[in-house]
Amino acid sequence: MSVLYVQYKCVAVFGILLLFCFSGRAQSDTSFRAFHFGSMHTSFPDTGRAKGRVDGNNVFTPVSGHYDDSSVLLIIPPHLSADRTVDLVFWFHGWHNSIDTAVAFYGLARQLAASRRNAILVLPETGRDVGDSYGGKLQQKGMFKDLVADVMNNLKSKALVPRDANPGHIVLAGHSGAYQVIADILKNGEVPVDEVFLFDALYSRVNTFMDWINADKGHHFIHWFTNHGGGTDIMSDTMMIRLKGQHMNYQLIEEKDVTPDIIRKNLVLFVHSLREHNVIINDPDDFQMLLENSWYLRTGR
Repeated sequence: MSVLYVQYKCVAVFGILLLFCFSGRAQSDTSFRAFHFGSMHTSFPDTGRAKGRVDGNNVFTPVSGHYDDSSVLLIIPPHLSADRTVDLVFWFHGWHNSIDTAVAFYGLARQLAASRRNAILVLPETGRDVGDSYGGKLQQKGMFKDLVADVMNNLKSKALVPRDANPGHIVLAGHSGAYQVIADILKNGEVPVDEVFLFDALYSRVNTFMDWINADKGHHFIHWFTNHGGGTDIMSDTMMIRLKGQHMNYQLIEEKDVTPDIIRKNLVLFVHSLREHNVIINDPDDFQMLLENSWYLRTGR
């Protein structure tokens, strides 16, 4: 993934510029509300990066500013109906990004609001502005379960959901290096996950994703990939070969041919895009399309 360093640096720079716009919008724009809180059950700090690390671009990255942020960002859409069950969509960013720059650059909050899904978008910080896919504490058993509890308690403390509300359906989504923490959660999170949406993010952990798909016929998996992700196309081919070997149904389709019906009808879907690695999430708003055609997320009020 080191070949993507320059591309990710561009994301970081433009994301920071866009963050100023996002910060102002969060207070005045009625399309969504945004809140930060801290949690002991996010990726960092973690002993695995207690001394910093030489990252994927062969650059030493210290703990300070990169592996010490325990922030969680909550995005509340205007159409949220605060029921006793609350659906949660977790987004994990890739290399050289942060929860704030990812929301700004990819328009994630806007896409959630536009999808009109009755769900809350949750962005836990992982490695901040660093070339590292390590999931930190979220690779530990039960840590994600505790993070979900923290999210629910924070929502209740802000009176955004009823005091007796429980987590409903859970969707995991992310871009590029996010594959690692998502796979860790599927394996060790101890919370049922209903859908996984990967954007050019299948670099490895195929066995983990296959095990999760096989565990329940209702598990919905989509990988939206390019030929510019540093190996996500090859790994997609590998996974499709394994699915075929296990006589499991899947669909491979070109991005230009994707329809809502195809998303809704295929348990395992691979979407091949001719675009670049960093521009397959928005413009057009592909994250919104997946949310709108989720197998589990309901329409809000």
